[in-house]
Amino acid sequence: MTGEADGRELAGRVALVTGAARGVGEATVAWLHARGARVLATDVRPAVTGLEDRFAGVSTVVGDVSEEDTAVRSVAAALDRFGGLDILVCNAGRSVNKPVTETTAADWDELMSINARGAFLHAREAFRAMRERGGGAIVTVGSFACTVGMAEAAAYSASKGALAQLTKVLALEGGPHGIRANVVAPGVIETDLLDTFRPDSREYLRSFGAAHPLGRVAQPAEIAEVIGFLASPRSGFVTGAVVAADGGYTAA
Repeated sequence: MTGEADGRELAGRVALVTGAARGVGEATVAWLHARGARVLATDVRPAVTGLEDRFAGVSTVVGDVSEEDTAVRSVAAALDRFGGLDILVCNAGRSVNKPVTETTAADWDELMSINARGAFLHAREAFRAMRERGGGAIVTVGSFACTVGMAEAAAYSASKGALAQLTKVLALEGGPHGIRANVVAPGVIETDLLDTFRPDSREYLRSFGAAHPLGRVAQPAEIAEVIGFLASPRSGFVTGAVVAADGGYTAA
């Protein structure tokens, strides 16, 4: 998977990537673009529009993934600008690390809205478009919290667990239509996910390295490789799977 990019591999394919302004989303846009896909990149942050200057042919939409209108607009934009939709990557997400007793209803609602509701809305709209097109691939970005408990992350873990179940339903309903659905379950990734509520987030993230048998956290490009594989025809017989990319975190 990590060899030189084949610019023809995804030629003619259209992809929609949420949470694309930075981190794993940005790396996924780069991965797909390098292999010939036409990409619609979305994010709540207006900075996502900068991808249009960096990657020729990439188009963008600014919007909140938890809002139904954003999902409808984004899929419609892919159809209008590129003529179809073959790949959906639901990457947008947030995290809140608090003990259960300190987790507020607002914390819970926010994470379920962005992480779970956002993926559902985009998958629903993409499913409709892919069904008309004769197939497609839906990849959601989960976490090791899809399958194991994570202390001080009740809302986050619940939202990521929801993605695992959503993926199974999409795979069951999508199979007859040629639509595959899988979820990537990364370990800790060196991103800015914690920046908004933890001032020492860089050091905090790196401290998780020892919890992974590989002795480090992941880089966004490494997770993008797994996402790209699941979005590509090379994984044509893989659907309904929770694919661990966690440095061995859940191996024990």
